[in-house]
Amino acid sequence: MNDGWNQVDDGAPVEPGGGDGAIGGGDAGVGGVPAQRPGEPAGDVYEWFRRGGQLLAQGHPAAAEQLLARAAAAEPHSRSIREALARAQFDAGSYAAALENFQAVALADPSDDYAQFGWGVAAARLGDFETSAEHLALAVAMRPQTEHYRAALRQTRATLAARAGAFGPLLPGAPGYLEPPVGGSAGGDDGA
Repeated sequence: MNDGWNQVDDGAPVEPGGGDGAIGGGDAGVGGVPAQRPGEPAGDVYEWFRRGGQLLAQGHPAAAEQLLARAAAAEPHSRSIREALARAQFDAGSYAAALENFQAVALADPSDDYAQFGWGVAAARLGDFETSAEHLALAVAMRPQTEHYRAALRQTRATLAARAGAFGPLLPGAPGYLEPPVGGSAGGDDGA
């Protein structure tokens, strides 16, 4: 019985008339699924998300970022895709992009402790320790038992305290140390 679909050698259905959907009429592929364009990864959004997560878990954040960015472009309102993309961007060293995506997830769901944590650590990497402390404190308040949240908050607060001089003056060679001006007398010894 022929129901209007034909089979090709690999068992995939083909539209009646043997076309692959790319001839004579746009982007429709088999069964209404868009045909794969050159340079586009195979699969659908879920497959890109799944493979991106696997690449991230295997220690390939830049490759994961490519797939997850494609998935996020196709599904911009998916918080899980954006969170995975932010993790890949952070691990790849794209801290500003990671912050933007963690922020979007946290603003969409302020109770998402991991998005608050991600926003906080990305802000710290960008040198914005005030913002970092705010979002890390939110993450810790939501999940006080999570040690890496607490450790990140302690580190950010220590950085803020050090910058405020809470631990005394910086020693020569420390980041942020400024050499005293040349020619000034610090001890009042004027040679007399």
